[in-house]
Amino acid sequence: MITLEVDLGERSYPIHIGAGLLDRADLLAPHVRGRHAVIVTNETVGPLYAARVEATLTGLGKIVRTVTLPDGESFKHWQTLNLIFDALLGAGADRKTTLIALGGGVVGDMTGFAAACYMRGVPFVQMPTTLLAQVDSSVGGKTGINHPLGKNMIGAFHQPQAVIADIGTLKTLPPRELAAGLAEVIKHGAIADADYFAWIEQHIGALNACDADMLALAVQRSCEIKAAVVAADEREGGIRATLNFGHTFGHAIEAGMGYGEWLHGEAVGCGMVMAADLSLRLGFIDIETRSRIERLVAAAMLPVVAPDLGVDRYIELMKVDKKAEAGQIKFILLRKLGEALITSVPDADLRATLQHAVLKRPVEAPVA
Repeated sequence: MITLEVDLGERSYPIHIGAGLLDRADLLAPHVRGRHAVIVTNETVGPLYAARVEATLTGLGKIVRTVTLPDGESFKHWQTLNLIFDALLGAGADRKTTLIALGGGVVGDMTGFAAACYMRGVPFVQMPTTLLAQVDSSVGGKTGINHPLGKNMIGAFHQPQAVIADIGTLKTLPPRELAAGLAEVIKHGAIADADYFAWIEQHIGALNACDADMLALAVQRSCEIKAAVVAADEREGGIRATLNFGHTFGHAIEAGMGYGEWLHGEAVGCGMVMAADLSLRLGFIDIETRSRIERLVAAAMLPVVAPDLGVDRYIELMKVDKKAEAGQIKFILLRKLGEALITSVPDADLRATLQHAVLKRPVEAPVA
């Protein structure tokens, strides 16, 4: 097992990465201090892993209740969130009740938001079971739900007590979900570590094949990068916004297509290709860097051609973004591979990128 730390002073917390961690009572015990624990999971993950976590908590003498949510981004809204509140209120949960988020990014975001809101804040633990959640969404305390007009526009910053990432859960991931997680892996290399990006290029075949050792290394390095960024800028006042590379375009795709049509990671993967193209148009990167990003996204089995929502519709959707200021869209672009910047862009260049992104162009051969 590898343990990292998110350094937030008195609110610092560990990230445990390894196999078989769902059964480790010693990892949960320090963070579940009250008598009651509520596991929040979904219809897909619950049948696979909920009983193991229930047994771990019961072994600690906890009174355990499990809430099972419908699975999918399309259910990340108020009505589903209320299922968690219904269970907490029905069980008489108090301020010492700990919520356990057992699932992917949707479960983690909603559980964290419920924990932030219930009785004005109760503790929660992240137990992510997808690659996307393990490398990204479980770390950093961003919680929330979607609105029909914008993704994650309703939420709160609420840090977990711990992140317990059991690599063994990745064995049951469908290929499409695994690929979605690889988008966030690629993102971390692109914005923060060119050597890591090159490592991903070298090992993309093994990552696609769900090689446990390679995935563990990817989770570790991605969490190191994200933990450092969160420690430096917890509430996204500056550098943390660079973690949204590809997300402004990606969120527009998700909202425009309807939540759940494209997985979050699929939209982010395509969004990174679009952001790289825009970076090239503005003279920040060269054509080979753009090509490397597109080849790697394609090699990760992610889409590189954007859906044709219409240029004006894309711009309308991107204006409903947390980074927008006075209606002006802010983009995360690459100054070079491994270094990102936050900037507004000329309208003509943005429109050119959007027009280029939907062309059915051939993609260069995947990275070996």
